[in-house]
Amino acid sequence: MISVLTRLATIICLAFIGAYIVSENWGNVLGIAAGIAILAVPLLYSYVNLARLKQHTLDDSVENMSLPSGYWEEVFFRLQRLVRNLKLKIRTIEQQHDHFIEAFQASPNGIVMLDDSDQIEWCNSIAERFFGLNYKRDAMQRINFLIRRPEFIQYLTKRTFDEPLLLERMGPDGSLSLMLQAFPFGQKRHLLLVQDITDLQKADAMRRDFVANVSHEMRTPITVLMGFLETVQSLDIDKAQQEQYFELMMSQARRMKSLVEDLLTLANLEANTLPASTAAIKIETIMALLKNDAQALSEGKHTLNFECLAPNDLLGDEREVLSAFSNLVSNAIRYTPDVGTIQATWNVNSEGQGEFAVSDTGPGIAPEHLSRLTERFYRVDRSRSRDTGGTGLGLAIVKHIANRHQAQLQIESTPGKGSTFILRFPKERLST
Repeated sequence: MISVLTRLATIICLAFIGAYIVSENWGNVLGIAAGIAILAVPLLYSYVNLARLKQHTLDDSVENMSLPSGYWEEVFFRLQRLVRNLKLKIRTIEQQHDHFIEAFQASPNGIVMLDDSDQIEWCNSIAERFFGLNYKRDAMQRINFLIRRPEFIQYLTKRTFDEPLLLERMGPDGSLSLMLQAFPFGQKRHLLLVQDITDLQKADAMRRDFVANVSHEMRTPITVLMGFLETVQSLDIDKAQQEQYFELMMSQARRMKSLVEDLLTLANLEANTLPASTAAIKIETIMALLKNDAQALSEGKHTLNFECLAPNDLLGDEREVLSAFSNLVSNAIRYTPDVGTIQATWNVNSEGQGEFAVSDTGPGIAPEHLSRLTERFYRVDRSRSRDTGGTGLGLAIVKHIANRHQAQLQIESTPGKGSTFILRFPKERLST
């Protein structure tokens, strides 16, 4: 302030001195004119700088304008520095804002920000997909006007958000199950977090079905065993009948043992997600073992053809590969009527992939069942599966073994003409 007054006083003094000198030599009129001119020069210079400052302000280029001389140099310099600092802070805030938005957009959960009137302030793309929203269209709309589910409106109205809300049959096709919960923040605002629990519910349903299926599968042999034991204990029966009952009990015990073994195998495969080893497996040996087992299971009722059409061996876990191949062969025998034909081949296709194929002349499988055959305990015909001694876990085991060997299980079937099951291994799994 002192500096400004000093400069102003200096200009006024110069104007008076100039006016006095001119008036003494050329008269009072010229003296007054000279004084005004001396005062007008800094005023005109200030006007020019103010005009420059206005234009640069309108162009948002204050920090880039050239500095004048004199007192305005310091003013412009400080103003430029202030503008630069403000713009730097704004850019920093915008970057942080963009990072937060990117983080919210990357979240696998839906996020909706509501103001104190439950109007949408912002939502991420996941929330848009969950609820059919469009942020640009629906911003500042009350969310209960857009999501009209009665349970959701009641949840918002109660304003008690301690527990989450389950919304079923949501999404574009009504296939999603969503878990939603509101969290207060700021001044009476709320953050809605929405999680897709469809897979969790499916997994829970599969777990319940699995327990129910295991219980159902075990109930029959246990009931039979208990019935025969009670008969043997309570009745006086002859030796031949006892042996018959014991044989039937042994059959049911074998069935339970087979089921438990398959369950343990499946559990071990599901627990071990690492790729299988790359030990060399002699395919000729595997094919010979499969043929022997098939002949014993068929008891001469089927025509069995086993062919090894390629010399390449397989790299993997021999026990698992034998189990997968054996499951495919035994399934073909069990579901093919007597006098049918079973063909098992090992070959390398034109792309260098190893293929183990099992074809049968059985009843075939309807197309609607093909995609579900590898599910645990899934059966096309439950009564027929029990009659043939199947546990319903064979193809589930094959699928997991295939995954551990980077292989694919392909199923082709025509009702009334038979089926073909192909295990296709990548060329990296073949020995040269």
